[in-house]
Amino acid sequence: MSPEALDPANFESLDVLKAQAAEAPLNDGPEGPAEDPGAPLARQTLLEHLIEARKRLIICFGALLAGSCLAYLFAPEIYAFLAQPLADAGASEPRRMIYTGLTEAFVTYLKLALWGGTFFALPVIAWQLWLFVAPGLYRDERPVFLGFLIASPLLFLTGAALAYFFVFPLAWRFFLGFESPAGPENLPIQLEARVSEYLSLSMTLLLAFGIAFQLPVLLLMLIRAKILSSMTLKRFRRYAIVLAFVVAAVLTPPDVVSQLCLAVPLLLLYEGSILAARWIEPTPAPPEAMGLDPDSES
Repeated sequence: MSPEALDPANFESLDVLKAQAAEAPLNDGPEGPAEDPGAPLARQTLLEHLIEARKRLIICFGALLAGSCLAYLFAPEIYAFLAQPLADAGASEPRRMIYTGLTEAFVTYLKLALWGGTFFALPVIAWQLWLFVAPGLYRDERPVFLGFLIASPLLFLTGAALAYFFVFPLAWRFFLGFESPAGPENLPIQLEARVSEYLSLSMTLLLAFGIAFQLPVLLLMLIRAKILSSMTLKRFRRYAIVLAFVVAAVLTPPDVVSQLCLAVPLLLLYEGSILAARWIEPTPAPPEAMGLDPDSES
């Protein structure tokens, strides 16, 4: 061995090269270090999270305020749209709606403007929610969350449309069936609905059907989080049938048709969630990844 090979300076250079190699990222390509597909986009401090949340809330509140002002300008037209099923159900004779309090009609329009403003601002609110939550999600979680964020308003609109176009006409005809004409020995019984009560009942039904149609989103999120599984939903099916009819009895008017109109879609959505769970349910890790021998006997 030559004397130069035993020079201490060579050993010091070798130690420096080892330290640089240990600090260098693995699998670096021509475009820089390789990114971990499971890592979040960026890390923020608690103060930065609070500042970001305040910014998103201010934008959402501004969108809600602007949407409410816009909805108040068209409040009579929106209310006429909601009252149209009642007018169609009693088309055989002219209908009218009344208010018994001096401020009842004004307050009803304010409530209607708030509901309409929430509807108009919903795309902005959903987008701000996505901008706030997305940086904290892993890359494989972002497409799933975005899909839930898009499916949620679509399912809500589907449920509200079912209530308006199908449940409202059936329920209103049922309740109008209690009217009776005037006779020689009795007074007529005729409906004169108050504007505030009709808005409250209509919005309750629209919200009930819209929220009930969020069932697939809720179940699939729980399955994605490994809290539930498709097998759990199958075992819970008999209880889900009973629970669906209980929820329908609480949220809908006291007639069988309205209850069936909510309970049957709930059961169909439940079964659809079981089928969809097979596509998004996390697959179990193979035995090799868990350090087990697949050929070993348990």
